[in-house]
Amino acid sequence: MAGSTVVSIGLTVNGKAVSAEVDPRMLLVELLRTRLGLTGTHVGCDTAQCGACTVHVNGQAVKACTILAAQAQGAAVTTIEGLAAADGAMHPMQAAFKECHGLQCGFCTPGMVMSAIDLVGRHPKASEQTIREQLAGNFCRCTGYHNIVKAVKQGAAAMGL
Repeated sequence: MAGSTVVSIGLTVNGKAVSAEVDPRMLLVELLRTRLGLTGTHVGCDTAQCGACTVHVNGQAVKACTILAAQAQGAAVTTIEGLAAADGAMHPMQAAFKECHGLQCGFCTPGMVMSAIDLVGRHPKASEQTIREQLAGNFCRCTGYHNIVKAVKQGAAAMGL
């Protein structure tokens, strides 16, 4: 954009240092998807309603459509792509979603998994009611949530929580 201001930012994404020149209005989700090619972070609603864009910023679940890329300056960001082990083994929560059939179309799954990891970190022995309440900001239009709740419980156990 001719004459527009750009901001230089530096952050860590999935354990790797990243620097970028961004428009001050660029959302973190846009940086992740279009500049860094991390398309596992989905854009579902652009209004912070669906949770499909959930990532971890400094260890906490954040909807990436609600934060400007420039606000992530100096932050450690983890996306769904950053959860797998170096050998490609799935994170225990990812494996639980697969094993418990906690997904159907898969569109909401990356954000749901990222939210679930944050949830069990804060509520290690969460009840079904707590899991449902804590995932209220993540919408799934396919599963009815029963298997998602089951997956969160199994994932927490597999994580040793």
